[in-house]
Amino acid sequence: MCMIPLSIYLSLVFQIIFYEDRNFQGRSYECMSDCSDMSSYLSRCHSCRVESGCFMVYDRPNYMGNQYFMRRGEYADYMSMMGMSSGIRSCRMIPMHRGQFRMRIYERENFGGQMHELMDDCDNMMDRYRMNECQSCNVMDGHWLMYEQPQYRGRMMYLRPGEYRSFREMGMSGTRFMSMRRIMDSCY
Repeated sequence: MCMIPLSIYLSLVFQIIFYEDRNFQGRSYECMSDCSDMSSYLSRCHSCRVESGCFMVYDRPNYMGNQYFMRRGEYADYMSMMGMSSGIRSCRMIPMHRGQFRMRIYERENFGGQMHELMDDCDNMMDRYRMNECQSCNVMDGHWLMYEQPQYRGRMMYLRPGEYRSFREMGMSGTRFMSMRRIMDSCY
C-alpha cells in the first residue's frame, strides 16, 4: 500500500470557510468543492478565509452574477472591500493546472471576426492585437480570468477549458473584455 505524506495531501485539499459576520464571526460554513447555492448553509456571508487553493465566488446562485477571484488569505470584510452588496451566493473551486495554457479569443460571437491565440497573459488586448472587442473564445488549456479593463482591472469572468460562443448569452452583456490572465498554480 502506498501512503501519501500528510504535507502533500494537505496541499491538494481545497478549502474556503465562509462566515456570517465580519471578522470571521458568527456561524460558518466550510467548503471543499463547488457550491451552487450557499443559502441553505448561511443566511448571509460577510467574511471568509481561503485556507488552500483558489476559488471564484459569485453574488448569485448557480455561478451567476458578479465574480470575484479568491486566493489563499483572509478576507475580514470582503463585501465592502469588493463592493458586493448582496453577499456570496455560490462558489467554484479552481482546480490546479500544470502544463501549457492556450486560449483563442474572437472579435465576434460564435468564433467570428478577428482571432488570436494566447499562451500567456495579455494586459491590454487593444495594444497587443488591435482588437477592441472580444465576444467569444475557446479555452483549450488551463484556467483563465478575463477582465473588462486593461491591466487586469474591473469586472472579471472565470473561464475553464471549453467553448464560450457568446459572452452576452452568458449574462455578460455590456461588458467588453480588455485583458486576460492565466490562473497559475502559485495560489496554492
